Amino acid sequence: MVDQKAPINGLLLTGGGARAAYQVGVLEALVDIRRECSVRHPRNPFPVITGTSAGAINAAALACGADNFEAAVHNVADVWRNFHSGLVYRSDSLGIIRTGASWLTLLSLGWLLTCRRRRANPRSLLDNAPLLALLKSLVPLERLPDLVARGHLQALGVTASSYSSGEHATFFEGAATIAPWSRSQRFGIRADITHAHLMASSAIPFLFPAWPLPVDEGVHYFGDGSMRQSAPIAAPIHLGAERILAIGAGRMHEPREGHGSAGASTYPTVAQIAGHTLSNIFLDSLAVDVERVRRINHTVGLVPPAARETSTLKHIELLQISPSKRIDEIAAQHIGDMPRPVRALLRAVGVTSDKSDYQGAALASYLLFEADFTRELMALGRADAERKRARICAFFGWNDPRKPVLTADAAEQPLVERRRDPLRV
Repeated sequence: MVDQKAPINGLLLTGGGARAAYQVGVLEALVDIRRECSVRHPRNPFPVITGTSAGAINAAALACGADNFEAAVHNVADVWRNFHSGLVYRSDSLGIIRTGASWLTLLSLGWLLTCRRRRANPRSLLDNAPLLALLKSLVPLERLPDLVARGHLQALGVTASSYSSGEHATFFEGAATIAPWSRSQRFGIRADITHAHLMASSAIPFLFPAWPLPVDEGVHYFGDGSMRQSAPIAAPIHLGAERILAIGAGRMHEPREGHGSAGASTYPTVAQIAGHTLSNIFLDSLAVDVERVRRINHTVGLVPPAARETSTLKHIELLQISPSKRIDEIAAQHIGDMPRPVRALLRAVGVTSDKSDYQGAALASYLLFEADFTRELMALGRADAERKRARICAFFGWNDPRKPVLTADAAEQPLVERRRDPLRV
């Protein structure tokens, strides 16, 4: 049950396709740390759970098991630990020919054929119909109303981006006290979360098809929620979270060096440009929003307590965990694990099997739903969480018998205000 007196914890899981396996490793470590701290009850530590893209699928699976958080984490981990591409998209030769090969053919011949033969207009590079079947077995959304009524969950939020209006939407299901919200180009709307919402939220642009969802009295087509997501941390705050654990799918600060030598001084391939674009969609917004929240926290700390009572700004305790290694480099080692038809398709846009071609591997990393890759990311997530063990225990107020030293982390220190206009969430 949710402790009404304690600050409300929120969990934010960002997008990133197959990269989201990292999040599950962090959560597994969280479960282990909690058990070692003698917190043995099954209570859900995150009354508010939000996610985007593949993170939305992880979030929904956890929310649907909110009455036994530990078991929910283990169930999700079992899926990621035994993943293969066929669970997410058609990776056989016929499936690739019907979607990817046709799509690339139209690109090479021009879209004149599309005007003459509407049926020849594929909607995406890949067919992700298998994902819907996986969601129906992994995410029992019919449990949500009862879990909210029994106090195991306050809210689940799933974000998606409307191709129809250009707006960014967070669909939420939860307590009746939560009000919808509207900000510039983004809004929150109460809805009965369905598997269609998860398909829409995870519809990576160009790779997977958009999904129709009802909005007001009409229908909009939605794609991946990471698109145009300028403030990912805002959703859990609107849903009532006062402390937020944000788990990303990419390094917060990529080094200038170590990008690999392949193609470093030549014109970028389509795969390199696509990988860079997807990284911009999936990875950059969290880093920017973390800085913004810390600037606001710094500003709030400078306001006298009396004036703070009348301010719309509030301090948000934030713990952020992201990969300590470049996932592109890890993906480059596993491209050979992908099904042959998928490798052939990606080769057509410049993805090679060269293990030093990290830039080309960026695109593949979002589609690498193969067990060896996902297990390596899960292991990285566990290791990164263990390195932040002291911060995790401090965040939750757990008494750790190991008593690790809480070391300074420059990336988590309050930032000096760079702009004078703290932004609303």
